[in-house]
Amino acid sequence: MDEAKLNDFMGRLVADMGGAAMLASVLLGDELGLYKAMADNQPVSPEELAERTGCNPRLLREWLSAQAASGYIEHADGRFRLPEEQALALAVEDSPVYVAGGAGVLAALYQDKDKLVAAMRGDGALPWGDHHPCLFRGTERFFRPGYRAHLVEEWLPALDGVVDKLRAGARVADIGCGHGASTVIMAQAFPASRFFGFDYHAPSVETASQRARDAGVGERVEFARASAKDYPGEYDLICFFDCLHDMGDPVGAARHAGERLAEGGTVLLVEPYAGDSLEENLTPVGRLYYAASTFICTPNSLSQEVGLGLGAQAGEARLRTVFEEAGFSQFRRAAETPFNLILEARR
Repeated sequence: MDEAKLNDFMGRLVADMGGAAMLASVLLGDELGLYKAMADNQPVSPEELAERTGCNPRLLREWLSAQAASGYIEHADGRFRLPEEQALALAVEDSPVYVAGGAGVLAALYQDKDKLVAAMRGDGALPWGDHHPCLFRGTERFFRPGYRAHLVEEWLPALDGVVDKLRAGARVADIGCGHGASTVIMAQAFPASRFFGFDYHAPSVETASQRARDAGVGERVEFARASAKDYPGEYDLICFFDCLHDMGDPVGAARHAGERLAEGGTVLLVEPYAGDSLEENLTPVGRLYYAASTFICTPNSLSQEVGLGLGAQAGEARLRTVFEEAGFSQFRRAAETPFNLILEARR
């Protein structure tokens, strides 16, 4: 046995256990408004934070100490400060790097562990709608900052001729729209266009409709319950935001999109960033996506017709094959971020 190798692995494992424990601490900080209460970047004592938030000062001292041990906040002379940089990730929901809201996605992995055990020992199926509700809200909060930062300013302009159509007035379908974050963002940016969001998860459709009303775009945005293979209408732009790999029959979904495209129409496919081989994806981002895919993405695909099980690290080459099998003749990478591939397909 290589003792040095063992010690190195034990160090990494303990670090992972600490990170998992800190995730629960982040959830507390988010739900109780602790990070937002410290977003002024000023040092605060546990007692002062208790006055701001109504929380127990002794438990706050323990929570603050854990945050300091992880480098999330700074400690000096018995006082704690949330630096501006960390606040952007933990407290400022409009920040493009805000990630605290996405902790709900990872919480669902633990909430639904017993369901995943049953799936592992059975046919592998665990439908999206059978997960703990924290997954649905967490997914919205994880992806929305990136969509707000990149969708209108970078991703749509990277598509050939699409922005001009949206400004003039186009029909847009958002497939697998969830809580409608991407749909609403586009509707706010392009008032001449109409937007239609489709999702097979009825509670998400209801939430999306409320989001549109709250954003003041309800008259131009419609949400309906439908699968990726049976929604109606004709569209100039059809979007799949971080959802195609979750579908049991992505080829069928792409084929239906092709049938619903207007002449000269475009499909926008946003997928988790991935290379085309496992070796390329042995990265921090790949680790996150493979773990989520084990619990969420792949079991959902296996619960549906065909059950292809693409997984969250499918990669551009595999996605290209999906669209070629669906009858598309053009497929290219239009843009990318550390977390996403932005792909364009045309018939």
